[in-house]
Amino acid sequence: MSGTGSPELQLLGAGHAPAVLAFEVANRTWFAASVPDRGDDYFKHFAQRHHALLAEQESGRCAFHVLVADDGAVLGRFNLVDMDEGVATLGYRVAQQVAGRGVATATVQQLCRLATTRHGLHTINASVTQDNAASRRVLVKAGFVPVGPADPADLDGEPGLRYQWREFRD
Repeated sequence: MSGTGSPELQLLGAGHAPAVLAFEVANRTWFAASVPDRGDDYFKHFAQRHHALLAEQESGRCAFHVLVADDGAVLGRFNLVDMDEGVATLGYRVAQQVAGRGVATATVQQLCRLATTRHGLHTINASVTQDNAASRRVLVKAGFVPVGPADPADLDGEPGLRYQWREFRD
């Protein structure tokens, strides 16, 4: 990681665009090894896509977050989407340079706490492909439990598992 301070989880803003693009470009090949590639159009039209995400966030149905190093570099993206009636879906990715260091787990835990206080969520769902052992470990360590098979449509046709985190467990 860069610098000496701790990374900070921040709500995505317009000013994050250059650092988010740099993060996506620098990690594209590494991400594509475990999740479907975003494709060339994503990068070609990044500015428009970023603007659309901010508009979607403004609607209140999504909350996009970036984990930012003290030098401004983005180390990860952590998103809550389809927020409705206290339920949302989690998506996240971290830079290769911080993978395996507990950064994803700690940040997912932090986001779950924020989800309850800032967004009124009580349930967060996440889906992961069967072959993505690292993401499954992150979810379990962050307090998610497997609840059944994922809809392959949520994973670009790949088989997977659906996990769930609840604020209050019975």
